[in-house]
Amino acid sequence: MSSLNTVINGLKVMRNMGWRYIAFRSVHELNRRSGRLKKRFPQAPPFQRYLSLEEWQKQSVSFFFHSREQVKVPRCATPELAQRFQQIKEGKLSFFNGVVLPIGKDFSWMKNPDTGFVYDETAHWTEINDYSAVAGDIKYVWEKARFAYLYDIIRYDHHFGEDNAALVFGDILSWIKANPVNSGPHYKCSQEISLRVLNWTFALYFYRHSAALTTTVFDQIQYAIYWQLHHVYHNINFSRIAVRNNHAITETLALYLGGLLYPALPGAAAWKQQGRQWFEEEIGYQIYEDGTFLQFSMNYHRVVVQLLTWGLQLAALNRESFAPVVQEKAAKSLRFLRVCMNDSNGWLPNYGANDGALFFRLSDQHYRDYRPQLQALSVLLQLDAEIPVCYEEVYWYGLQPGVWGDTVLEKDRVLYQFHEGGYFVCREQSTLTMLRCGNHKDRPSQADNLHLDIWHGEENLLMDAGSYKYNTDAETLRYFMGTASHNTVMLDNYDQMQKGPRFIWYNWTQCLRARLYETEEEYVWEGAIHAFQQVAPDIMHVRQVRKKKGAQVWIVKDYIQHKPAWAVMRQLWHTMCPEKMVLKAEDSHRSLLQPLYKPGWYASLYGAREDNHAILFTTSADTIITEIII
Repeated sequence: MSSLNTVINGLKVMRNMGWRYIAFRSVHELNRRSGRLKKRFPQAPPFQRYLSLEEWQKQSVSFFFHSREQVKVPRCATPELAQRFQQIKEGKLSFFNGVVLPIGKDFSWMKNPDTGFVYDETAHWTEINDYSAVAGDIKYVWEKARFAYLYDIIRYDHHFGEDNAALVFGDILSWIKANPVNSGPHYKCSQEISLRVLNWTFALYFYRHSAALTTTVFDQIQYAIYWQLHHVYHNINFSRIAVRNNHAITETLALYLGGLLYPALPGAAAWKQQGRQWFEEEIGYQIYEDGTFLQFSMNYHRVVVQLLTWGLQLAALNRESFAPVVQEKAAKSLRFLRVCMNDSNGWLPNYGANDGALFFRLSDQHYRDYRPQLQALSVLLQLDAEIPVCYEEVYWYGLQPGVWGDTVLEKDRVLYQFHEGGYFVCREQSTLTMLRCGNHKDRPSQADNLHLDIWHGEENLLMDAGSYKYNTDAETLRYFMGTASHNTVMLDNYDQMQKGPRFIWYNWTQCLRARLYETEEEYVWEGAIHAFQQVAPDIMHVRQVRKKKGAQVWIVKDYIQHKPAWAVMRQLWHTMCPEKMVLKAEDSHRSLLQPLYKPGWYASLYGAREDNHAILFTTSADTIITEIII
C-alpha cells in the first residue's frame, strides 16, 4: 500500500509541477550522485588576478554612490544604530532581524549556533545535506555569511563619522579563507552566494578610498567574487526550474549586476546579457498581472521589491534599462503591498512564509515595517505611496524624494480585489481586513486558504502565525505550515491539503469563486475553495464575511459542502489579545457553540516562537456562524 501511495503522490507532484520540473530534478540528482555535477564545479581553483584594485577604481561604472565621501544621506546618529554596531563588535549577531545570539568574535563560519553542529569545509557543496535533523536549520549557518550585517557597520560609519573598513574587510577575508571555492555549506545555495556578492560590492564602493582596502585585500575579494558568480551562472537552472521563486530573481539579477559592475571579469558579458534576459522573464512570470506574487508571501514579496529597486536604479544610473514588463510589475507590486499595509506602523499581515529576510537593511525601522522599502521603490518609480516620513533608504540608493501626482492608493477607495493572487482587502479608517481566497497554479507553501486577517489600529488582533523555522521537529513544522495556525477551518485534524516531504503539498486548494462587494450597511466577502481532497474528493469550503461599516463587527459564516458525517468541523481563530474581542458562534442548528481556548504559537520573527491564544469552535454539523466584536 505504501508503494502505491508513493506512486500516487509522485503523479500528483508531476501534475502540479509539470514534466519540466520532474525531468530536471531527475537529471540533476543523477548528475549529483554520479559525480558529474562535482566535476563541473572545481574545488579551490588556483588564485588568479582577474581585476586589479587600480583597474576597478578606474572603471566608468556607476553605483548608488561613488564612495562614502559622496553619500548624501542626512546624518542622524541614533542610539539604536550605535547599539547594533556595539553588538557586532562584541561578537553578537541579530539572526533573521530578530533574536540576538552571542556567536563570539572568533566565530566559526562552519558552525550552526542553534545546534552546535559543525560542517565539513572540505566537502564539495554537492555533498552537503541542507536538510539534516542532526545539523539543524542551515539558515543559522548562512545568516552571518550573507554579510547583511555590514549595512549596520556602514551606516554607523556614515552617521558617526568613523571608519571600520578594517573590521569589514577582515570579516570578508576571514570568510574567503574558511571557504574554499565550491566547498562547504556556503556554496550550497546560489541565492546566498548572490546576496554575499551584492553586499560585498556595497561595502567595496563605500570604503573604496579607505586605507584598509589594499591591493592584497582586493585581490582576494575579486577572486572570490569571480568564482561565486561563476558558480551562480553555471547552476542557474536549479533556481529557474527546480525552485522558481525569489531565489531565481535574486540570482538572475546578481548575474546582470555582476556583469554590469565587474565588466573585466571573464564571462561578465554573458552574465550580464543572460542575467538581464532571465531576470525579465522571472519578473514577468513570478509577479502576477494584479501585482501579487507567486510565493503567496508578504515578506518574500518585499524581498522582490528590494531587488527591483537595486536592478532598476543601477540600470538607470548606467543608462541601461530592462524590458517594460519589469517596471510595470514593480509598480503593481508596490500597489499590492501598499494596499495591504497598516498605515499606522507600516506592518503587513504575517501571511505566507516569513524567514526573516530583509536583504538590505538601510534604516532603523523595525523589520516588520515595510515603509522604507516601499517608499524607496515608489520614489524610484515617481509614484506617491503616501508615506509622510522620508526614510534614509531613499538616499542610500542615490534617490531624492519629490512630489508626484500619481498616487498608489485610490482616493477614498475602501475595497481592493486581487483575483489572480486571491487577496481581498478592506481598508477602513481604523481597521484593515484581508481575506485570502486563491488559486494555486504555483506551489503553495502553507495550507492557509480562506485565512482571515483583522487589524484594529496598530494591533493585528486576528493573525497568521508566521513560519518560525524551516527545519525543526515535525509537529512544529506542521503547525506553522499547516491549517492549524491560520484563521480558517479544519476537518478533524486534517489540513486543507495533504502534506508531503519538506515544502511539498499534495492536493492544492483551488478557488472556485470569490468576490468582495458592499451594500448600504456592510462590506461582504464571499469565497469558496476545493479542499480536503484526502478526506473526500468533492469537499468544498464556503466562507462569507460581513463587516459592518464604521463598526468593529464581523460576521463569519463557514459552510463545508459534502462534509462526511464522521468529520468534526473546527473553526480556528488566533490572537495575542483575547480580552479585546468577543466571539460568539452557533451552528446550522442554531445551537450556541462554546469556545475552546487552547495554547497556540506565533512567530512574528523567524526563529523566535511566542505563545498566543487559539480559540476553537467545533461542531458535527456543516456550518459555523461566528460574530466577532472588538
